[in-house]
Amino acid sequence: MDIRALKAFLAGPMEEVSALLEDSLRSDITLLDATNRSLLSQGGKLMRPMLTLLSAGACGGINADSVRFAAAAEMIHNATLLHDDVVDGAATRRGKPTVMSILSSPASVLIGDFWLVKAIRRILDADRYSERVVRLFAKTLSDLAEGEMLQLEKVSNCDTTRDDYLRIIYSKTASLFEASALSGAVSAGAPEEWTDALAGYARNLGIAFQIKDDILDYAGDAALGKPVGIDLKEQKITLPLLCALDSVPAAEAAEVRALVGRISDEPALADRVRAFVLERDGVGQAVAEMEKYIDGAASCLEALPSSAEKPYLVELARYVGERTF
Repeated sequence: MDIRALKAFLAGPMEEVSALLEDSLRSDITLLDATNRSLLSQGGKLMRPMLTLLSAGACGGINADSVRFAAAAEMIHNATLLHDDVVDGAATRRGKPTVMSILSSPASVLIGDFWLVKAIRRILDADRYSERVVRLFAKTLSDLAEGEMLQLEKVSNCDTTRDDYLRIIYSKTASLFEASALSGAVSAGAPEEWTDALAGYARNLGIAFQIKDDILDYAGDAALGKPVGIDLKEQKITLPLLCALDSVPAAEAAEVRALVGRISDEPALADRVRAFVLERDGVGQAVAEMEKYIDGAASCLEALPSSAEKPYLVELARYVGERTF
């Protein structure tokens, strides 16, 4: 799918979301205001607010609360990125210098906190269901923190299992996809059958999205804005490597894990591990698993009634698997 077609379909409500983001993030503190405007201008895929709006439309129609919740989803997402940059020591994101690298780690944390508070404020401004939606996003923020801590624990031990990996990517990525979709459905007053369907769709979509990111870390194109090898440099064991490890005897797998554990001291070892993954078709196996989640996402939508938005939800799932950055 050409993501531009989806953005054109949602052009009207997305303009409202953009205006609400700009209004929400204004400040009379010059440095804060300038930084916020710069971050907004850099944009991103905007998948979470689009997911909120599509879910609302598929459940009866987009309204003012749908726009509020969509803006909140995007602010929460960007807040977590600002915090993640500090955790990861990231100098760039989307090919641009991070706030952390330009200002400082404390500034990145504080600006992330500012975005979080403004997101909650927009949710509380809703005409209906504000408490329910606050609870949705509160769960997501708890999931994010737990997922980050579990990942840090596993990086230090190099003992990530498939169950660990799935919990990490649900917590760090899919949980926010789920809350974004559910908030849209809730804004439209959707019945439980529809909210359950969209929750399942968004969970599968979010897991597939993160698997694709992890695939691109091994097989991406840095020229398209997705650096290769970042996860290995950070000693993260993701699905392509897990698939490759499953294809060899336990002793060899343990040796490869030991190599991962030494990458921080010997960065050149990352090339050996990446070669191992490619030789064992870890990327191809990860692609196959990702496609199962994409198919699962699409199948969840069968419970929804026909709408103009429903085909776009299906296409959004396909886009996740096709994207190159």
